[in-house]
Amino acid sequence: MESRVRRRRAAERFFKERKVTVHFVDLKQKPMAPGEIKRFIDRFGLAGLLDTESKTYIDAGLKYVQHTDAGLLAKIEREPKLLRLPLVRGANKLSVGDDEDAWRAMLVAPASGR
Repeated sequence: MESRVRRRRAAERFFKERKVTVHFVDLKQKPMAPGEIKRFIDRFGLAGLLDTESKTYIDAGLKYVQHTDAGLLAKIEREPKLLRLPLVRGANKLSVGDDEDAWRAMLVAPASGR
Protein backbone atom coordinates (compact mmCIF):
# COMPACT_ATOMS: atom_id res chain seq x y z
CA MET A 1 0.00 0.00 0.00
CA GLU A 2 2.79 2.41 0.87
CA SER A 3 4.29 2.20 -2.62
CA ARG A 4 0.85 2.89 -4.16
CA VAL A 5 0.54 6.04 -2.06
CA ARG A 6 4.13 7.01 -2.89
CA ARG A 7 3.50 6.63 -6.63
CA ARG A 8 0.28 8.66 -6.45
CA ARG A 9 2.02 11.40 -4.49
CA ALA A 10 4.93 11.41 -6.95
CA ALA A 11 2.53 12.01 -9.84
CA GLU A 12 0.64 14.65 -7.90
CA ARG A 13 3.87 16.45 -6.93
CA PHE A 14 5.24 16.26 -10.49
CA PHE A 15 2.20 18.00 -11.98
CA LYS A 16 1.67 20.49 -9.15
CA GLU A 17 5.31 21.62 -9.38
CA ARG A 18 4.59 22.43 -13.02
CA LYS A 19 1.32 24.18 -12.14
CA VAL A 20 -0.81 21.60 -13.94
CA THR A 21 -4.24 21.03 -12.48
CA VAL A 22 -4.79 17.37 -11.68
CA HIS A 23 -7.94 15.42 -11.00
CA PHE A 24 -7.65 12.20 -9.04
CA VAL A 25 -10.43 9.66 -8.99
CA ASP A 26 -10.77 7.34 -6.01
CA LEU A 27 -11.41 4.03 -7.75
CA LYS A 28 -12.83 2.56 -4.55
CA GLN A 29 -15.65 5.10 -4.71
CA LYS A 30 -16.08 5.44 -8.47
CA PRO A 31 -14.90 2.74 -10.90
CA MET A 32 -13.36 3.75 -14.20
CA ALA A 33 -15.77 4.19 -17.06
CA PRO A 34 -15.58 1.36 -19.63
CA GLY A 35 -14.34 3.75 -22.33
CA GLU A 36 -11.59 5.06 -20.09
CA ILE A 37 -10.29 1.63 -19.11
CA LYS A 38 -10.48 0.61 -22.79
CA ARG A 39 -8.09 3.47 -23.70
CA PHE A 40 -5.52 2.13 -21.27
CA ILE A 41 -6.05 -1.50 -22.33
CA ASP A 42 -5.68 -0.57 -26.02
CA ARG A 43 -2.39 1.18 -25.26
CA PHE A 44 -0.80 -1.12 -22.62
CA GLY A 45 -2.78 -4.36 -22.77
CA LEU A 46 -4.71 -5.68 -19.81
CA ALA A 47 -1.64 -7.40 -18.36
CA GLY A 48 0.23 -4.09 -18.51
CA LEU A 49 -2.29 -2.53 -16.15
CA LEU A 50 -2.00 -5.18 -13.45
CA ASP A 51 0.25 -4.64 -10.44
CA THR A 52 1.67 -8.16 -10.41
CA GLU A 53 3.81 -7.38 -7.36
CA SER A 54 0.94 -6.22 -5.17
CA LYS A 55 -0.32 -8.18 -2.19
CA THR A 56 -3.84 -7.92 -3.65
CA TYR A 57 -2.72 -9.59 -6.89
CA ILE A 58 -0.93 -12.39 -5.05
CA ASP A 59 -3.75 -12.90 -2.51
CA ALA A 60 -6.27 -13.14 -5.37
CA GLY A 61 -4.27 -16.08 -6.75
CA LEU A 62 -3.77 -14.34 -10.08
CA LYS A 63 -0.13 -15.30 -10.13
CA TYR A 64 -1.09 -18.94 -10.56
CA VAL A 65 -4.55 -18.93 -12.16
CA GLN A 66 -5.31 -17.68 -15.64
CA HIS A 67 -8.45 -15.69 -16.30
CA THR A 68 -10.16 -14.42 -19.40
CA ASP A 69 -9.91 -10.70 -20.11
CA ALA A 70 -13.57 -10.34 -19.16
CA GLY A 71 -12.88 -12.11 -15.87
CA LEU A 72 -9.89 -9.88 -15.14
CA LEU A 73 -11.88 -6.76 -15.94
CA ALA A 74 -14.59 -7.85 -13.53
CA LYS A 75 -11.96 -8.45 -10.84
CA ILE A 76 -10.41 -5.03 -11.46
CA GLU A 77 -13.81 -3.38 -11.18
CA ARG A 78 -14.39 -5.07 -7.82
CA GLU A 79 -10.81 -4.60 -6.62
CA PRO A 80 -9.02 -1.57 -8.13
CA LYS A 81 -5.93 -2.35 -6.02
CA LEU A 82 -5.07 -4.83 -8.77
CA LEU A 83 -4.15 -1.91 -11.04
CA ARG A 84 -0.65 -0.53 -11.37
CA LEU A 85 -1.30 3.06 -10.37
CA PRO A 86 -1.30 5.90 -11.08
CA LEU A 87 -3.10 5.75 -14.41
CA VAL A 88 -2.54 9.18 -15.93
CA ARG A 89 -4.18 10.70 -18.97
CA GLY A 90 -3.19 14.04 -20.46
CA ALA A 91 -4.84 14.96 -23.76
CA ASN A 92 -4.33 11.82 -25.86
CA LYS A 93 -1.26 10.61 -23.93
CA LEU A 94 -1.46 7.85 -21.33
CA SER A 95 0.87 6.44 -18.70
CA VAL A 96 0.78 3.67 -16.14
CA GLY A 97 2.75 3.71 -12.90
CA ASP A 98 5.57 6.04 -11.93
CA ASP A 99 6.66 7.24 -15.40
CA GLU A 100 8.08 10.79 -15.33
CA ASP A 101 9.20 10.55 -18.97
CA ALA A 102 5.60 9.95 -20.07
CA TRP A 103 4.39 12.75 -17.80
CA ARG A 104 6.90 15.16 -19.37
CA ALA A 105 5.68 14.12 -22.83
CA MET A 106 2.13 14.95 -21.74
CA LEU A 107 3.19 18.49 -20.87
CA VAL A 108 4.61 19.18 -24.33
CA ALA A 109 1.82 17.43 -26.24
CA PRO A 110 -0.35 19.85 -28.21
CA ALA A 111 -3.96 20.01 -27.07
CA SER A 112 -6.19 17.88 -29.28
CA GLY A 113 -8.83 19.53 -31.38
CA ARG A 114 -7.08 22.92 -31.62
